[in-house]
Amino acid sequence: MKKTLLVASILGAVSTMASTSAMAVEGLSANAAVTSNYYWRGMTQTDDGAAVSGGIDYADESGFYAGVWTSNVVYGGAASEVDLYVGFSGEMEGIAYDVGYVYFNYPRKSAIPAGAATDLDFGEIYASVSFDALTLGIAVLANAETSGASFGDSTYISADYALEVAEGIEAAFHIGSYDGDFAAEGIDVGASISKDGFTLGVVESDRDGESLGFYVSYAVDFDL
Repeated sequence: MKKTLLVASILGAVSTMASTSAMAVEGLSANAAVTSNYYWRGMTQTDDGAAVSGGIDYADESGFYAGVWTSNVVYGGAASEVDLYVGFSGEMEGIAYDVGYVYFNYPRKSAIPAGAATDLDFGEIYASVSFDALTLGIAVLANAETSGASFGDSTYISADYALEVAEGIEAAFHIGSYDGDFAAEGIDVGASISKDGFTLGVVESDRDGESLGFYVSYAVDFDL
């Protein structure tokens, strides 16, 4: 899973490349990706630089899933990000749903720049529902290392829509809104087009001085 629901928002959607193995483990898969700029909720996490990421997921037939995902970052003195998540997904009367918890961990560099935050780690409870091509999501701050931050201090809501515009080519559109005391408030929007694991996207946000940005990425998923 790539940053879970929001993390795996349509702007970051990837095509799947399946492989088989005599030693395959039922429900276990992995993913890897490279991107020219790692954006999350409209904000660059790499100071407009490139990123390499990857993760491992386990999904049970019951709907339970868990995984880990990591990427390099240039953020508040941190050089990497490691996300741990667990959740449950399913479908009821044609409506798909997903609910879970994700913990965002930022291992420190040996040297921390002056003025950089020292406690970046935080967790969120998230949920989403999907109707055909439309996905509506919400993520609420559950816990944070930052002093004074507590449950519910920030909320991110989003809407994503994807459609096939030609054989094997998918267009996706996203809008999200951050609100609360823990995160910089504002709206981010984006659009992307994907084919065979390649994605070309554009992002714009009014948070923290972010402006119009572009990225190109390539990603694969495969069974273990």
